[in-house]
Parts: sequence; structure tokens; C-alpha cells
Amino acid sequence: MPMAPMGPLTPTGALAWSPEPVFLVGCLAALASYGAAAVVLYRRGDRWPMGRCTAWAAGVGVVGAATCTGLHRYAMAMFSAHMVQHLLLGLIAPVLLLLGAPSTLALRVLPQRLGRYAGPRVWLLRLVHSRYARTVSSPLLTIPLFALGLYGTFFTPTFDLAMDTRAGQIVMAVHLVAAGHLFYWPIIGVDPGPNRPGYVQRVLLLLTAMPVHAFFGLAVMQAREPVVASFTRPPASWHLDPLADQRVAGALTWALTAVPTLLVLLVIWRQWEASEVRAARRADRAGERGRDRELEAYNAMLARLHVRAQR
Repeated sequence: MPMAPMGPLTPTGALAWSPEPVFLVGCLAALASYGAAAVVLYRRGDRWPMGRCTAWAAGVGVVGAATCTGLHRYAMAMFSAHMVQHLLLGLIAPVLLLLGAPSTLALRVLPQRLGRYAGPRVWLLRLVHSRYARTVSSPLLTIPLFALGLYGTFFTPTFDLAMDTRAGQIVMAVHLVAAGHLFYWPIIGVDPGPNRPGYVQRVLLLLTAMPVHAFFGLAVMQAREPVVASFTRPPASWHLDPLADQRVAGALTWALTAVPTLLVLLVIWRQWEASEVRAARRADRAGERGRDRELEAYNAMLARLHVRAQR
């Protein structure tokens, strides 16, 4: 059965500590493993950007805030609370987690060989450059999967079926994070991957897919009947009108979609700018090497002429 909200409907209740064991353990494991890998690098004398550590911790924190607070319990009975959780898990957390570059960190820490056999670093490299990774990160799959998290869940009986069991609720949350991760990976991913479109294509891909949430929000706002049956039975003490709350959910979805869009556009711009700077430096180094070769050739020619003149 759906998880019953704790206490009255208040903003304080939404922020109250209410851990879901599965996600609490997952968040702690993610922080501990990432931190341990970063410590290994520092002890080895290698540098790892603090910004990546901050992004990873923030991404895990967003997942924890969405699943281990009162928001998670309210999201089981309120459409508006659920859409806030949906946006946090599907749009905000994946962006921050990807900026943490966990695969790159793992590749720098994991051993390449285990005795006579290939080590986990080799297997991870094979995975990120495999046909499977190329398929699951293709826009032909990620955009439909991204849309399926909304339309295929809320406009079919899928959501009500998932809400009836704790396992279904967990699977739904994991699906949101995974779908968002796969969608954003080719767009802003720092880690190595098989699909890396140009920066213009990344912007177009982002702007093509993000209206999926905006149109969904408009459809929910304009619906005259409840879209999800599970949200039609809030506790009587809340004095909550399900249709009014549904309109709030649609408005939140429509409005808050702009936040991750602007965030990702900013990240793309910064990555593009850094790429141009690196390209300019490579061109300068190539030009210097070319000028050095020309100078060496000129000096060699003068030396030959000098030798001929002495004869």
C-alpha cells in the first residue's frame, strides 16, 4: 500500500527527516565510494577538481532530499509534491551527478590488471565505449525514455500500479534518475562516452526534449478530471482539493522545467568556452612548433651556404 504521510500537511513536514532505507543506504554508499576514490588520488599525489566533488555531493544530496524527507511521503498522496520530487530526481540530480564525473574518477583509481587478467578499469572502458553504451545513450532511445517517464507513467495505469507497493515506488524513483542520466550524458557528461555530438547539436537536443515537461504540465493543468487515481484520496484532515492540487502540479511542472534547462545551457556554454580555449592553445603550440621548424630549416640553409662559401 502507498506510504502514509507523517503528520499534518505543512512545509515543515515536507522537510522533516524521514529516511527511506534503500535510498539512504544508496546515498551513503555513493558518497563513501566517491570520497574514498578521491582520497586515493590525493594520497597518490594526483589532483581531482573540488568542483567535481561538490557537484557529486550536491547530486547525492538532491536524491536524498527527494527520497529521505517528508517530501517523499507527501509525494505518495499529493500530485504537486510528487511532481517536485519528479523534477528533483529526473532533472536536477542527474545533471549534478554527471558533472561529478564518477566514471573518470573510477578509471583513474581502478587497477588495470588483476594478475594475469584484465582489471576493472579495462572492463569499465570497454563498457563506456561498447555498442550497448552507444545504443542506450542515443537520442533515438533517450528522448522516448525521457518522455515515457511522464506520459507513459501518468496517462496510463502504470503509476497507480507502482504506488501500490514499496518496490514499485523505489523502481519508479530509480527509473527517473536513470532516464535523466542517460538523457543528459551525451549533452553535458564529463565522463568518456560513445556519443558526443557537437555543442550546437547538444543545445538543439536539449531544446527539443525539454518541452516534453512543459506540454505535460499544460495538459495536467487543463485536465477536468483526475489524471491519477492515487491522488484522489488525500487524508481528510488536509482539506485538500485533488483537482486544485493537480492544477498546481501542472503549473509547477510547466514553470520549474526552465530551471534545469537554464542550468544545462550554462554548463554547455562553459564547456564550449573551455573547449575553444583548449583548441586555441593547441593551435598556438602547433604554430610555435611550426615556426621552430622553419627557423631550424632556415639556420640549416645558412649553415650549408656558409660551408659552400668557405670552399
